[in-house]
Amino acid sequence: MKFAAAIAVAALLMPAASIGGEPAPREVGEEASIAFPSYGGVRNFRADDDRGVWIEDQRRNWYYASFIGSCRDIRWVDSIAIDTYGSSRLDKHSRIIAGNDVCQISRLLTADKPLPEREQRRHAKEARKALGLETLD
Repeated sequence: MKFAAAIAVAALLMPAASIGGEPAPREVGEEASIAFPSYGGVRNFRADDDRGVWIEDQRRNWYYASFIGSCRDIRWVDSIAIDTYGSSRLDKHSRIIAGNDVCQISRLLTADKPLPEREQRRHAKEARKALGLETLD
């Protein structure tokens, strides 16, 4: 009897989206954090030039971390180290070590999956053309 009551209470507390199998929609651009980045919390990353980095967590959610200043080596490294200053969360108080650069995070926001690099370059080229900043590419 206690077991059935515990299951009923758990079902009431569980979000409806997880019961139906669909993940709850999340807002893009909100402050965020990633739990336990040292224990598999971070699945993948992709540099955004030297301004920031997209980070994918173990649930395949994407985040965007912008840096204070530039992080030149982030574009060329195959792996990164994450320094959370002893915390169990990657957030705006953490930093990323990429090659010889130590890059302080200024903001960590929820984000959509980044576009493929080829498509990003095409959009940038179209934007430069629209602004009259055409180059010799």
